[in-house]
This record gives sequence, structure tokens and C-alpha cells, in this order.
Amino acid sequence: VMGISYCHVQKGRIHLLLAAVALILVGTGLTSQEGTVSLALLVAAAVMGVLTFCFQTLTVSDQGDHLLVQFGPIPWFGKRIPYSIIQTVERSRSSFIDGWGIHWMPGRGWIWNLEGFDCARLMVDGKPTRIGTDDADNLVAFLETKVQPAG
Repeated sequence: VMGISYCHVQKGRIHLLLAAVALILVGTGLTSQEGTVSLALLVAAAVMGVLTFCFQTLTVSDQGDHLLVQFGPIPWFGKRIPYSIIQTVERSRSSFIDGWGIHWMPGRGWIWNLEGFDCARLMVDGKPTRIGTDDADNLVAFLETKVQPAG
């Protein structure tokens, strides 16, 4: 069995914002009008609290036949990208409008980003996917060894 030839863990700070929102929601939920507890705000706070533990890191690693992009430490949000369906890879930068997290934008494709703007831009089955990283040069160099030239 071959070992992992690329693995990088980026630590982010966006979870601190999620934790702050959770605390504000708890405070607001506990001090709502007439001394009643707002269940909706407390549920929202709980969701934000859980998300705090889902978006502390972004791990990008080689898994043999595919690249794994995984937020964590609670690994609920991840994506496997088979190397066989990656046509091209290049170093790129996202913009403020692209934001952070996981989402799809018309004309810009999927973005998986914890924070920052450096990224690897992949064409996956003819569609753009950007993987944000603070290790863009090494990620792109690694992926270039996995992407089969066209033709």
C-alpha cells in the first residue's frame, strides 16, 4: 500500500465568528421579551455551535485514486475528487465575492475554502472547482503529477 503523498491541514479562524454568533444567539434567546426563552434562537445557537466544530480546519489529502477535501475536526463536510476526472489544474486566487465555506456560484463553479484567497483551480468534468489553501504551490505541483494530459 502506498502512503499518502500529499496531505495539508489548514487551520482557520472563521469558527471564532461562528462561536461568537452562537453566543449572541444564546444570550438573545435567553433574554427575549417577557422573560420567555426563545426556542428558535436556542436551536439556531446549537446549530452554529456544531458548525463551529465543523469548520476549524480544511484538510486536503491524497487518497490513492482521489483527492479528499475535508473540513473538520467534525468531518461532516467533505468531497472526494477522482484524479481521473480532473482535466486541468492551475494556481489561482478567489475574490472577496467568492467568500468562504462550501458553495456553488453561477459561472464560477464550486469553491471549498476555509479562509484566504489562494487556491488551486481544477477543471473537474469540464466544470470549475476551486480549493482554497495556504499551500497553493505545493497542492498544484502535486496535482500536476496526478492529472493526465489531454489527448
